[in-house]
Formats: sequence, structure tokens, C-alpha cells
Amino acid sequence: MARYTIVVDRVEDWKWPEDGLRLMSADAFMTKGPPAEQSSRIIILCRRYVYLSAGYYCSLLAEARGQVPMPTVNDVLSLSQKSLVTVAVPELEETLQRTIARLSAPLEDAFSITITFGQPDDTRFRRFATECFDIFRFPIIQVHVVKTGKGWTIKEIEPLGLHQLPQELGQQFHNALRAHTRARKPTGPGFQPSLYDLAILYDPEEILPPSDAAALERFRKIGEDMRIDVELITKKDYERLPEFDALFIRATTAINHYTYRFARKAELEGLAVIDATSSILRCANKVFLHELMRRHKIATPKSETINRATFDEATIKALEQDLGYPMVLKIPDGSFSRGTMKAENRAQLIEHSDTLLKSSRLILAQEFVYTKFDWRVGVLRGEPIFVCQYLMSRNHWQVVRHREDGTFREGGYKTMPVGDAPHEVVATAVKAASLIGDGLYGVDLKQTDKGVLVIEVNDNPNIDHGIEDKITQDALYVKILSDFIRRVDEAA
Repeated sequence: MARYTIVVDRVEDWKWPEDGLRLMSADAFMTKGPPAEQSSRIIILCRRYVYLSAGYYCSLLAEARGQVPMPTVNDVLSLSQKSLVTVAVPELEETLQRTIARLSAPLEDAFSITITFGQPDDTRFRRFATECFDIFRFPIIQVHVVKTGKGWTIKEIEPLGLHQLPQELGQQFHNALRAHTRARKPTGPGFQPSLYDLAILYDPEEILPPSDAAALERFRKIGEDMRIDVELITKKDYERLPEFDALFIRATTAINHYTYRFARKAELEGLAVIDATSSILRCANKVFLHELMRRHKIATPKSETINRATFDEATIKALEQDLGYPMVLKIPDGSFSRGTMKAENRAQLIEHSDTLLKSSRLILAQEFVYTKFDWRVGVLRGEPIFVCQYLMSRNHWQVVRHREDGTFREGGYKTMPVGDAPHEVVATAVKAASLIGDGLYGVDLKQTDKGVLVIEVNDNPNIDHGIEDKITQDALYVKILSDFIRRVDEAA
């Protein structure tokens, strides 16, 4: 199955092998297009992209058919009407100025850079080309640069048709195209190529990652058996996202962070994504989660929001009366027990609040509810897929105890079949996760004499080899990978 369809005005414009790709004329595409199940991504290499041209209509029809075109209709209109150019040029010119300032050889007062799928014809402008391609999603663009009294200026950015590509750039174009599409050549009659490409974003330097190396390897190996090409990527691979069908984020997420930018870009490119940006936004902030759970009458520890602007004597007295000591103070976007402090008395309440309020306008104060362990229920698309008990770190009140020297200590764990866990715990977790979305979540709960309390919902829960997969083993990875297949197929 060719995942990419290449659309050209004239078939004779195409000079390269078609291995792993599907070639169609613009007329054939506009008439009926490829079967939806055979190509979900369309690369349009027409001679013209202006309004009502063949390039425009190919993009329009691809979107109507539920396919992902390059360029999109919005790309065509934005560039032809100069609306996107006006906004983007100042930022691109800054990158251009910095690049040229580092060059040792002088440049002519006017020159052009031809960019094919984000790859420049002059490798010195690789960073600039990547930024251009992130903004102007055309297969081939040419940037015209001139020197003025104010420095280097972008005079024009124009898309090129395949027929306008200089002959000497033919090999560069073909290499860039195949890198972008990850098209493979068959290796023999028994060869079964992967049907799906999944990128797993991880941070090799992260101290407490959501998945350890062994779990990542299980995803890769089991994916291979399911005809999913699983590739580990890092934050350096941002511009490569369009090469994949799906993105699985296995680095700790945050809103003001590269993980959120990856999720956002992947969604714009039409990839299936876990974690979706909506999940990151909803789970990242404990103040939001508190209000969400309260609105839907899901029990949580008694909580109050502290506002930096109104943190005064009256607020302190109200907290003491409502929550009592000890109380727990949390920065909204903390993770793995970071940014969480316990106040045993008024002095500590003031001290810890002042510390946390330096980095956030709002923080959360909660009644202290001690249990020997927290429940963690993994939920995928509304289905519980694993249940663990995370024990508190020895002689400490949290699962992870962070020391002042940067080291940490984790408590133990106990994994059990979903059916063996208390029904109220699992049912509450599923209900809480449903308020966030249909992704993969880890719901933390405490079981007390007052009932089950939701502590938080995590948008990228731990999947570690030998812990969360201890009961279901490989079936856990199969379930998650199967969900990606379902998401990709539904979007096709």
C-alpha cells in the first residue's frame, strides 16, 4: 500500500522511480482521486497553486476526502494572499541575519535559496530552511533575498512547480522527498513492509521518564510484529514529524515545553497523537483539575486555591480553619512529586507558599490525606488497562522523595489484575479520565474511610517494564499500539 500519493500536472514532469509511492495526474486526482484506504497523504506538485488553479483544487478535494494534503488549502491561500508572509517574514529574517553573520565567505547582494521538503540547496542555510518549511508547507519553495541598507531582507517567497525545479537539484529533491515520506524499496517477494510509522518522543537524559529503556524496546519489538515501524525520536527531530503516522510522547509533558510543541505540530500534520494537546492542557494544571473534578462531583481531597495577590492574614486563617495542619501545597504544573510541600504549621505555610508563589500566580492547598499507597489506574479510551499500588517512599509521605542534592528515592509497587482492584477505585478512575479525553491517562487515587478520592489525572502515565506490564505483559503494549492503528485508520 502506497501511503503517499504524488499529484503532478503532467506525468512527464516526474523523472524519478515510484518505489513506495503512488503517482497520479492532477486531472485523475480531481476526477476521482486514489481510494481512501490506499493513500491518506497527498503531496501536490502542480505547476500553479493560486486560487482556483489545479493545485488549489487538488488540496481542496483532498481535504474534503479526509486526506492530508501538502500544501493545504489554507497554505495556498495564505501564501497567495501574502497574509502569512507578512507575519512570518520578520522572524525568518532574524534567523537569516544570524546565519549570514556567521558565514566566512561573502554573498552577492541578491540570491535565492531553493528548499525542497525543508532541505536547502545551500546547506549553510539548513536552520533557515527548516523554519521556512515549518511555516510554508510546500514541497518546493524558493526564497529570494536581497541586501538593503537595513541588512538582508526577504524579497519574495514563492512555491515552485516541479517543472521549474533546476535540473541540478533533481537528486536533492528526490532524496528529500524519500526522507520525508520514508518510502522504502521492496527487498524481495516475501518482504512485508510496515503499514504504519509511529514516532516515540523520549528524552534520553530524563531522570524519571514515563517509560524506561526496556519498555521502549518492547514497544519497538512488538510494533515490528504488528507491522508498525516504531522509531525513537528526540527533540532534535521536530522537523521530521510529517514522516510519521502517529506520535507517542514518552517524555514528561508540560505546556511551556517542547513536548507540547511536538503534540501541536503533530496534530496540525494530521498525526494520531498521545498525548493530545488538549490532554496536556487539562492535566498539566492541578488548579484546573481541581475545578473540573469539583464541577462533576468527583471526590478529591478538600482543596483551596491560593492567589498571590490575596495571600494575607485572612487567607491564612481561612486555610487553617478549612484544611487544618498539616496541609499540602502544590504548584499547579508539578510532576513526580516535584513542586509539592507539606506545611506542618503557620510558619511553614507562609514559607512554602511564598516559595511556590514566586513561580505561579495561583497554587493549590489541600488537606493532608495520608495512606500507605496511592492507587494508579491506567485508562485508555475509557478502558482500564492496568492497576498498580504505588507505595510511599520509606519514612516519607510521598511516592517519590526528592532530596536537596538532586537525588530521589521511590517507594515500592504492587501490580494486580484490573478485576482484582476495588470496583469503586477503577470506576472513579474511568470517570475522571473521561473528563479529560479519550487518550492514555494515569489516574492517582487514595482509598480512605471517607471513600475514594482522586488526587490527579496524568496525561502520560508510566509504562515501565516489569511494573505496569507485570500482569498483562506484552498484551499491554499490543493494546496501546492497536489503539494507534485504530486512530490512524479512523483519520484516513
